[in-house]
Amino acid sequence: MFQALKGVDLDIEGGDFVAVMGPSGSGKSTTMNILGCLDVPSGGEFMFRGHHIETLDRDQRALLRRKYLGFVFQGFNLLSRTSALENVELPLLYRGEDKKARRELGMAALDKVGLADWWDHTPAELSGGQQQRVAIARAIVTSPDVLLADEPTGNLDSERSVEIMELLTGLNRDAGITVLMVTHEPDMAAFARTVVHFKDGLVERIESRHRQGERVEAD
Repeated sequence: MFQALKGVDLDIEGGDFVAVMGPSGSGKSTTMNILGCLDVPSGGEFMFRGHHIETLDRDQRALLRRKYLGFVFQGFNLLSRTSALENVELPLLYRGEDKKARRELGMAALDKVGLADWWDHTPAELSGGQQQRVAIARAIVTSPDVLLADEPTGNLDSERSVEIMELLTGLNRDAGITVLMVTHEPDMAAFARTVVHFKDGLVERIESRHRQGERVEAD
């Protein structure tokens, strides 16, 4: 039997900005799926807001995701034939919000990512960086406690990548959203306050920045 993770012991503080790094097959994606309540561990414990997540059933985990978590993907995952606003409103539709509330909250989220004036544009009418901003707006429209980002700059050029990282940093700093990000890029990981390095299903080391530009390694 393949064992993706091997006794990982990891604490993430609320309000932190964590980058997860490691080679393919190191366990970082499995860890993010567990932290995102998409998968459950076959052993051990996962505590979130005082609850044992490993004891919850699928519907309970779905409710938890809907209330507390937001997701951003490398491929944007936007609906191609709908406007930016309609894409952002989608999580609110699942929550049963009425049309007026969806529009108000959706426009507020687009404004936070600097795209309020582009609300009626479809993904085909937006650049890659703008599409990722729409995806981030969709992720934060429900005011999540935690934002999970899987290679959020993987499909972007350097300039757009920095813009997205500055946006995530601002959401972390100003809105207090905990950010968990998988990345292969050291330049992008440098925006995080904590960097967790995975290797062969284990946490190899953790780096914490205490002051701007300073990193301290911990076992």
